[in-house]
Amino acid sequence: MLDYEITSVAGKHTRRRRVGRGSGTGRGKTCGRGHKGSGSRAGASSRSLYEGGQMPLFRRLPKRGFSNKRYATRYEIVNVSQLERFGDGSAVGMEQLFDAGLIDADKSGKTKVKVLGNGELTKKLEVTAHKFSKTAEQKIIGCGGTANLVKRRA
Repeated sequence: MLDYEITSVAGKHTRRRRVGRGSGTGRGKTCGRGHKGSGSRAGASSRSLYEGGQMPLFRRLPKRGFSNKRYATRYEIVNVSQLERFGDGSAVGMEQLFDAGLIDADKSGKTKVKVLGNGELTKKLEVTAHKFSKTAEQKIIGCGGTANLVKRRA
């Protein structure tokens, strides 16, 4: 490589600073840590967001609102058009939806499924889910199938 060719590699890696190697380096003696105090000692680190004793920003700002988001019931969505892939007259439950890759089942069993009425259905299916939209239920029953709700565990 010639001297005048500048590449993305040039200056990419900076050398490790070797402190305490003589006063001529500018980082001798105290090694840039100053004299005495906790900052000069090993293991010294400042708390993040510490503002030197000033009231921290997160305490200066007012507290506002409350969110129930963490307690909300989340449903995985399956459309009626996606149920078309199952065979005529078959039973479609949580296991079948997971095997087909339509839902992600978590290990805790908290996955809930809601069937929506987007698309068309031409097959008679026995669908079991936690919730159905009105149009989805009408389309499933309209094809001669059944829409069953998942029974709650006692």
